[in-house]
Amino acid sequence: MKKIEAFIRHEAFEPIRAELLDKGFPSLSIAEYKGSGRQKGITEHYRGSELTIHLRPKLKLEIVVETKDVGVITEVILKHARTGQVGDGKIFILPVEEAIRIRTGEDGDPVLQAHGSEEIPAGA
Repeated sequence: MKKIEAFIRHEAFEPIRAELLDKGFPSLSIAEYKGSGRQKGITEHYRGSELTIHLRPKLKLEIVVETKDVGVITEVILKHARTGQVGDGKIFILPVEEAIRIRTGEDGDPVLQAHGSEEIPAGA
């Protein structure tokens, strides 16, 4: 099992989410983050003063999948998040030792089983 963490621009999220859902990967977590990297800061003018904002807003996606599915997930993220400009983000792939579904107590790869889009109930 692997955990994929991707820091992306906000506008890339919806196309990524939609394609992952179509491919049978509905389970992901997101959080809003701010950070700095090569993108540097943006200088804005506010009430006659110059203000440099060094921390840029990003979304962090977290997805845990079977090792064999890592390529599919990273391809989808790269397809929609890559603009070719500084600040597109980063993807990190980490090992996961165990996964346990709280509702049933199941563990291991069955917890991560990809779903067909017809199996996902509306409003889930």
